[in-house]
Amino acid sequence: MTSIGNVSKGTIIRFRNEPHRIETLVHRTPGNLRAFYQANMRNLNTGRNVEYRFSASDSVEVVVTERKQYQYLYRDGDDFVMMDTSTFDQINLPSSVLGEPARFLKESMLVDIVFADDGSILEAELPIFVELEVVETNPATKDDRATSGTKPAILETGTEVNVPMFIQTESVIRVDTRSGEYMERVKK
Repeated sequence: MTSIGNVSKGTIIRFRNEPHRIETLVHRTPGNLRAFYQANMRNLNTGRNVEYRFSASDSVEVVVTERKQYQYLYRDGDDFVMMDTSTFDQINLPSSVLGEPARFLKESMLVDIVFADDGSILEAELPIFVELEVVETNPATKDDRATSGTKPAILETGTEVNVPMFIQTESVIRVDTRSGEYMERVKK
């Protein structure tokens, strides 16, 4: 147990018997009232955001975690089969742990997996930016390239994103896995 004042953004704590990641933590001292900490946390089991007001004297349990890098091998039903890059051990990662960014996962991509001290998987993080090839998109005409618009494109993972008009089939683009947005074209 540690004081809430010693906790920072990104720390994983056990709150109401479930692991939560601290997204924001603000110390407030309103006028004549006692100081408190306003915390915005994300429940790692359900994905829901929770807001809670801690007293300045409250203590919280910090979850001891271990972060390991795994390589994505293949999909097995709803699970992703991952391999530890140092021991070559394989684990099945449920798709619910990866969430929405899983649609940008391609073979041999490295993923950081966070384990709790009891060995359970708390979360998995893809790289923020990934480079993927466009496999299908409508060809742009000369008039389309002159205007700034977007069109749908299907990537090598089967995901559809909106790209600028000048992007053609077989182009490699950089995509933000957090928002699913096109960032830039990658030079070959």
